[in-house]
Amino acid sequence: MSNKILKINDISISNDLPFVLIAGPCQLESLDHSRKIAETLCKLSQKLDISFIFKGSFDKANRTSLKSKRGLGLEEGLTILDKIKSEFNCPVLTDVHEPEQCSITSEVVDIIQIPAFLCRQTDLIIGAASTGKALNVKKGQFLAPSDMKYIAEKISSVGNNNIMLCERGTSFGYNNLISDFRSIPIMAETGYPIVFDATHSVQLPGNNNGLSGGQREFVPTLACAASAVGIAAIFIETHDEPDTAPSDGPNMIPLS
Repeated sequence: MSNKILKINDISISNDLPFVLIAGPCQLESLDHSRKIAETLCKLSQKLDISFIFKGSFDKANRTSLKSKRGLGLEEGLTILDKIKSEFNCPVLTDVHEPEQCSITSEVVDIIQIPAFLCRQTDLIIGAASTGKALNVKKGQFLAPSDMKYIAEKISSVGNNNIMLCERGTSFGYNNLISDFRSIPIMAETGYPIVFDATHSVQLPGNNNGLSGGQREFVPTLACAASAVGIAAIFIETHDEPDTAPSDGPNMIPLS
């Protein structure tokens, strides 16, 4: 199947085009903090001539422990994303967890992301797809890459073909993930752009006393391997002080 081209503003995303960078913090923490990260990433992307999409989550509902910090919430998070979008003239991406969040989120963001744990939740998928916005669907750690075509079919069933499919590692025993690079060409058989999530692929889920650990030192290796296979976008979470970040610090790349 020929590779589809997804247009986000003036950015073209496809498996046979130069990769797009999707990057930002795991959680949105404040407007000033988001500005700092967005400004650094925009300058770097312009210097390297890489198309850039800012990501940030208003809620991290899939935390290991009830004690974990979840984020700023829908209203404040979307306000921050709207300001980042207008100030830096870049598309923005965030994830949703409930069908009711989709229409509200679509008023601000350019791409709605479906978390890996929720990729088979039909009502959420249909709700997000029905907004007409582009969707980035993360492959569940439990899912075969060949099964992602059925998720794409759910989205296209409502007339939305603005689809990206995202590889983010596969469960490999307890508290561990492994990247099977066969999944990239398998998912690419759909023709949709494939995203490689380099930071969540090195996550060690729930292995740190109610928190997830990670091995950020392997992010560059996996990102390079994915780009060698051929992908449309690389997804990287980054933070100025990842060791003190409210979530996913061990697998985030230092902003510097």
